[in-house]
Amino acid sequence: MKGPLAGIRVIELAQIMAGPSCGLLLADMGADVIKVERLPGGDVSRSYSRPSIGGESAAFMMLNRNKRGIAVNLKSPGGLEVMKRLVATADVVTENFRKGTLEKLGLGWDVLQALNPRLVYSVISGFGLTGPDADKGGFDLIAQGFGGLMSITGMPGGPPVKAGPPLADINAGILAAMGISAALHARHATGRGQLVDTSLMEAAVQQTYWQSAIYFATGESPG
Repeated sequence: MKGPLAGIRVIELAQIMAGPSCGLLLADMGADVIKVERLPGGDVSRSYSRPSIGGESAAFMMLNRNKRGIAVNLKSPGGLEVMKRLVATADVVTENFRKGTLEKLGLGWDVLQALNPRLVYSVISGFGLTGPDADKGGFDLIAQGFGGLMSITGMPGGPPVKAGPPLADINAGILAAMGISAALHARHATGRGQLVDTSLMEAAVQQTYWQSAIYFATGESPG
């Protein structure tokens, strides 16, 4: 049985967890996800050796099932040409590099939108594309701290504790997949793609709905 996103082609320029989680969800819904890994080395999560199965990182296999793969040197003229050919036939591009990384390579939103006006371009960053912390890198532990999750995890009155799962990473992938789905739906009416921007920080804050409601209603911290 074909999924609801059958016929949609996604170019995944993402690594480790947040971006690949988004691509995983899109692939599970039937999209043709082509994962583009860097040369040399590939996705950083390939080197996560504990645990591994047959020498392959279990984390990498979990996050990248149902995807096709290609390795490209994006710093070479030939690699850039390969990417532009892929993007020209794509519906979606996803990336979770530090802000400005792909722009420096000549693969930013403005360039790719001009190449393919129907393209949906999804960015997952540490703190979003605007604001005072936009240029800072981020990962799950930082987002859990800044977003308040660590203050409401653990024993009452005790020190802040990281939640066991990488909640910010995974939730950022879910939010990006939702944003992409909405942008694809909007494209039916407008004929044009758009930029989808979310962050680990936003993903962490969203997980505090219950505790935020308590604070805004009472003025008291639930932590």
